[in-house]
Amino acid sequence: MNQGNMDNPATIFISIASYRDSELLPTLRDMLRHAAHPENLRIAICWQDSEMPEYFEQAGFEPQSCRVVKGHDVSMFRYHQAHINVISVHYYASQGACWARSLAETLFDNERYFLQIDSHSRFIPAWDSEMIAMLQQLQAQSPLPVISSYPPAYRPGDNEEESKKTYVSRLIFREYEAHGIPMLISTPFEAQAPVRGSYLAGGFIFTFGDFVKAVPNDPLIFFAGEEIAMAVRAFTHGYDVYHPHKPLLWHFYQREEHSKVWGDHNNEAKDEGKVEKAWWERDSIAKKRIRTLLGLEEEEPGVDLAPYTLGHQRTLRQFEYQAGICLQRGTVLPEVMGSEKINFFATPPADETEWLNRQFTYHKKSITLNAPDYEIAESETGNLHLNVYNAQNMLLYKRTLDATELETLRSKSAENVLKLSLEFKTASMATPSVVRICPWSDTSGWGKVTEKAW
Repeated sequence: MNQGNMDNPATIFISIASYRDSELLPTLRDMLRHAAHPENLRIAICWQDSEMPEYFEQAGFEPQSCRVVKGHDVSMFRYHQAHINVISVHYYASQGACWARSLAETLFDNERYFLQIDSHSRFIPAWDSEMIAMLQQLQAQSPLPVISSYPPAYRPGDNEEESKKTYVSRLIFREYEAHGIPMLISTPFEAQAPVRGSYLAGGFIFTFGDFVKAVPNDPLIFFAGEEIAMAVRAFTHGYDVYHPHKPLLWHFYQREEHSKVWGDHNNEAKDEGKVEKAWWERDSIAKKRIRTLLGLEEEEPGVDLAPYTLGHQRTLRQFEYQAGICLQRGTVLPEVMGSEKINFFATPPADETEWLNRQFTYHKKSITLNAPDYEIAESETGNLHLNVYNAQNMLLYKRTLDATELETLRSKSAENVLKLSLEFKTASMATPSVVRICPWSDTSGWGKVTEKAW
């Protein structure tokens, strides 16, 4: 253990996974320029790129020394008094976001605090002191608080300062994806203090350093699903999530023009021997691990989740009570999807059967209809019948649009192309498979049936 980290109670271990990201250096410069105590920062970067190590020296980082940690070369630098450690791997050797986060965590040296961010971030003045003060205040409410959210957005460039949004948001349930894994989104809120939540954001986690030991990143989780997996593991290890009530940092979203691992690690790169596995192969492995963690399938022989397992302080069912979701059934409480978008229920249900009976699966899809889909003959419009079926041809939902509704939709559309949103709920996770569309008119009767995949 580093003696300095024990003597200084304010050290922060900062984990950054960076994949071919031109924003890495601006992020580091902004972080250190705005830190109240840059000398307390211990930054660990898993740098997945094709640049030479001189890249950092040329940027003004002072090289210190090199060492090997768990088989990986680590280059150490000083910059604005901070300690920066870089694990350098070629981007074709990457195995995904959580693999990179896991590698960065091998450099943890018992620092007092832990910060996980993405390599495209900006920071408020004295962000380190602000985060520490907020966390310490939360200790009056929870022995193990975690501050996490999707930070407000910024865009790099000439108008970067003006692009910084001032809202704060909390993570909420969005939907179950095809494998039954909850996916998240955010919604803005206003409050005078941090608010409790159930979900963690991979791009911003701040808590005590022991989190790295208790809830380390699973290197076999590729990307999608990392947040729900981390959330349930943190919860069952006794951690409580809080969403900050004021901006602490900003995040660059979308990044359409930037390189992504799934763009590089494709089938062609695998066929050419550049990568061992295509990204979707790693993602498939990850989905099975997440489903196993969430109790959605049995652990296969030879597949061991340890040490990336649930904790023993609280149960997965208690997490479901808190979040208002039932993983096995793929359902959520109406309040989760309603106007309030509740993501935290402080009190467990008094009656589990009643709690289950109140839950639904919510389905939403936008479809595009061309004129032949809703007209029987040119300019002849009647009613339009839409039915949604599952793979077993069971009717899940039906809707009829009359001529007036169709005419209203057409008046809002261009060139007779209608855009229609379908929303409905079912009492269990019956997955929609196909939408069948058929027009009817009193003159011509039934028209042609059109099928669109859900």
